[in-house]
Amino acid sequence: MIGDRIKELREKKGLTLTELADLAGVSKSYLSHIERKLQNNPSLQMLSKISVPLETKVQYLLNDQEAPREEIFDQEWLALLNKAIEDGMSKEDFIRLSERVRSQ
Repeated sequence: MIGDRIKELREKKGLTLTELADLAGVSKSYLSHIERKLQNNPSLQMLSKISVPLETKVQYLLNDQEAPREEIFDQEWLALLNKAIEDGMSKEDFIRLSERVRSQ
């Protein structure tokens, strides 16, 4: 599923594996493994890197539904989320933080 979406978007943009890997800052072999479904669980950080040159959202890569047309997050939220992912925050970390904020 994820690999199919990445490959479909890459081909629509006319990019080779090498070009997308270079633009995203990931290894060509890792990208190839994702597309060929040898790597079925790439990290959010990796998907975030790949989504930028494909001009899509991580949510689209993860979801079977069509890409949403409206913006879910404003640019400030998106920048904060991307920074947290780049800094190594996991989904579990985010959930724990959210739960802590709600309990206060």
